Amino acid sequence: MNYTIEKNEQYSLIRLAEKEFGGEVATDFETLSRGLFREGYSNIIVDMAPVLSVDSAGVTTLRKVNRQCTNEVGLLIVVTKDDDLIESLDKANLSDLTILPTVEEAIDAVFMNELENDFRSEEDDEYDVGGSVGRDEA
Repeated sequence: MNYTIEKNEQYSLIRLAEKEFGGEVATDFETLSRGLFREGYSNIIVDMAPVLSVDSAGVTTLRKVNRQCTNEVGLLIVVTKDDDLIESLDKANLSDLTILPTVEEAIDAVFMNELENDFRSEEDDEYDVGGSVGRDEA
């Protein structure tokens, strides 16, 4: 698989240099993603600008990696402007897969997701504190 990778504190950005996302490319991508999860990355941005097609192996891989990101409260974001590719990914019914036209928008989405997660965890902390009041009185 031909690619470059940039790692940031909040995300990793993989820029693919392939025309097709399938077969060995999909397998290599899954292996790369597993390594990123082990390193603590739950937000993965995949720049698929040169990609023209995704086969069934590619769809399966995207589904697995997307599920893993979601389980880690992160995002898998596919970046492409190719309408045919977007349509094929939509037809593949990848639940909650985020597809955006630019890397900049993908980075913004990661930061928004991080803010939402922080906000949710603060709300959870408030409920934990308030929820214990009154139990000792019963």
